[in-house]
Amino acid sequence: MHGTSSRLIVIGGSWGGIQASMKILRALPADYPFPVVLVLHRLRNYEGNLQELYEKKLALKAVEIDDKAPLEAGHLYIAPANYHVLLEKDHTFSLDDSELENYSRPSIDVTFTSAADVFGKNTVGILLSGASKDGSSGLKHIFDKRGTAIVQHPGEAEIAIMPLAAINSTPGCRIMNIEGIQAYLLTLHEH
Repeated sequence: MHGTSSRLIVIGGSWGGIQASMKILRALPADYPFPVVLVLHRLRNYEGNLQELYEKKLALKAVEIDDKAPLEAGHLYIAPANYHVLLEKDHTFSLDDSELENYSRPSIDVTFTSAADVFGKNTVGILLSGASKDGSSGLKHIFDKRGTAIVQHPGEAEIAIMPLAAINSTPGCRIMNIEGIQAYLLTLHEH
């Protein structure tokens, strides 16, 4: 099916999340068969262009998410600053500038929860290093919908607060280091 995907990879992170996600995503080929959505907390006054940063280093096509844009395989979709990112039933994005959640906008929980509502068991949620608890309730929602819940090993994370919060809220999650997450995403590619 053109333009739609059977599976969705959603990655969330905060402090240390840029470095961790970059290492993971560098392993993925340009023809990766699934879209990847990345929600990173960034400082509100952060002017740097994350899309350019990823575009230079990845085979995936890195784009900042636009409202109503359709999901496509082989793309890395980066949450824009100051917007929550939601997934719609027709596999398009909607951007929302409502209240902060967990002191964050974009909130990882918002994206993880809406991804699980649309993709159910075909959602792969990956939570990386970070200094807040954002993402843990969303990851639990992915797990409860029978999706795959992966947490970066807290011992490897630059800041372990976010991974530890997720492990506490979702005891059944898979705890992996960066190499393990890379390998897992590449095996999905082969099925």
